[in-house]
Amino acid sequence: MNVATQSAARVEAVVSIHDVMPSTLDATQSILDRLMELGVAQVTLLVVPGLPWKHDEVERLRGWRAAGHELAGHGDVHRARHVRGLRHRLHGWLLSRDVAEHLALDETGIADLVTRCHAWFREHELGAPSLYVPPAWAMGTIRRSTLATLPFRRYESLTGVYDNVENRFDRQPLVGYEADTAIRALALRALNTANLAAARLRGLVRVAIHPRDLELRLAGDLLATLRRLVPRAS
Repeated sequence: MNVATQSAARVEAVVSIHDVMPSTLDATQSILDRLMELGVAQVTLLVVPGLPWKHDEVERLRGWRAAGHELAGHGDVHRARHVRGLRHRLHGWLLSRDVAEHLALDETGIADLVTRCHAWFREHELGAPSLYVPPAWAMGTIRRSTLATLPFRRYESLTGVYDNVENRFDRQPLVGYEADTAIRALALRALNTANLAAARLRGLVRVAIHPRDLELRLAGDLLATLRRLVPRAS
């Protein structure tokens, strides 16, 4: 589908499920089932590799990949080992809580984490993923010249996706629905409204789903968004 020729009312959705880990596999399957009912057949699954994965759990990832879903790297253990500086503390308070593990690391540590993440997929015969999404979209301080030495091609942030091969950044609006408090629900609803307006101009929006989103305060908003968007063709 050519995004440039769409009317403003037709917005393509790139849908991802975050925090795919051993403890969230059943929730991930429930979301995939619901997405299928809504006509979303292909999803990007953000996998956290640095946890104790059992053989049958890795097999579920293989099954989803065989069904056409994309697997992407999503950090290492999805938890910062410590708080490193004021920026990290503020980011945790406003957005990420304790999951922004990149912010606890220097450039060498970030590069090692990303390399280790990519290697895990190969070691478990899950292919060589192209996309890396840091937890809470917090990449930390790392130069593009260093990214050029790392194995992933695409790196996602809050504002878009950077292509490591073409050295090009593509701005893409993002909406999210992980609202477990009233304040977070208000903040996310305001941000989503703004980003959906931008998406109508861009013709494309990233929809980020977390494992408990269908149980949280913005579940209705999430389902309404999915019903009026057009799943992006692979």
